[in-house]
Amino acid sequence: MEPDQAFRIAVVAPPYYELPPAAYGGVERVCWSLAEGLVDRGHDVTLVGAGDSATRARFVATFHEAQTEGTPREATIEVVHAARAAAALERLDLDLVHDHTLAGPLTARWRSTPTLVTVHAPLQGPDTQLHLCTALAPWTTFVALSQAQSRAAPELPWAGVVPNGIDVDAHPYRADKDDFVLFLGRMNAQKGVHLAVRAAREAGCRLVIAGSWTIEAERAYFDEHVRPHLGKEVEWLGMVSTETRNAILSSARCLLFPVTWEEPFGLVLIEAMACGTPVVALRAGSIPEVVADGETGILCDDATELAAAIEATRGLEPARCRAHVRKHFGAATMVGRYEALYRQVLASR
Repeated sequence: MEPDQAFRIAVVAPPYYELPPAAYGGVERVCWSLAEGLVDRGHDVTLVGAGDSATRARFVATFHEAQTEGTPREATIEVVHAARAAAALERLDLDLVHDHTLAGPLTARWRSTPTLVTVHAPLQGPDTQLHLCTALAPWTTFVALSQAQSRAAPELPWAGVVPNGIDVDAHPYRADKDDFVLFLGRMNAQKGVHLAVRAAREAGCRLVIAGSWTIEAERAYFDEHVRPHLGKEVEWLGMVSTETRNAILSSARCLLFPVTWEEPFGLVLIEAMACGTPVVALRAGSIPEVVADGETGILCDDATELAAAIEATRGLEPARCRAHVRKHFGAATMVGRYEALYRQVLASR
């Protein structure tokens, strides 16, 4: 394709949250931002998802409402979403399909249009999706979210690495912080909520926890490892709105991110830093590529270091956190990188 030629491209999002999502739904938020950015660059864009969408792209809904994640019906939902998306894509004249789902790439084998797949799942550990990616490899091309993710599976046909991006200006900046630390995410052991509770207690800080569970095992984990600690020094907010999410991200002293798995990216990391809030995290997966250690956060090799790291964030500059995100993880940067990959994939065919 010529450098100034517009694409006819379909972005396929998961079916679990509306586009853009009102609160949780990181992959859906990335898909919506990508579609909007491609429209801004003059491309003909179709966005496939579930429920309603406030998008300027052509929108195709596979379900009238966004579906519930983590239920026994999830496999069926994935298959129905993939089948309906494939039927809709077949009716369109496209240059490329960019799929962000699990089951959707299965349909790529019967399309002449090339399919690019962004891998949002881990490729190491108990939740690895490496077996699925390996099965899809003969007829798809993959995009990694980080160098760490691509190194975990060098045998896959990677087109390149494109970190997630956000609209920095949509995240409120605060240089003055309130006296609490924040955990924001899923309630499960791999996200390390119990480690956040322990670190905040050792540091003598009030901890605010916001997030959700989608499966019974996550609720059981919360009831056993988090609920007993709730009280004056550990506050539970549950699922929060976008407005509340932005408010707590911008006012926290730091975000705690003590994950115990090989994190593929960690969208909340750049959301926090965009608000001027530094990060305290364990050094796992992509995190050293996202957080500038000693500048926009403190990275730890062991959970016993987290409490001291919380105190060390007092010396970090909120403005540097936001500038770091604007330089490396802005939505426009992400869109430009994907646009270059589209050209690369199409030129190779």
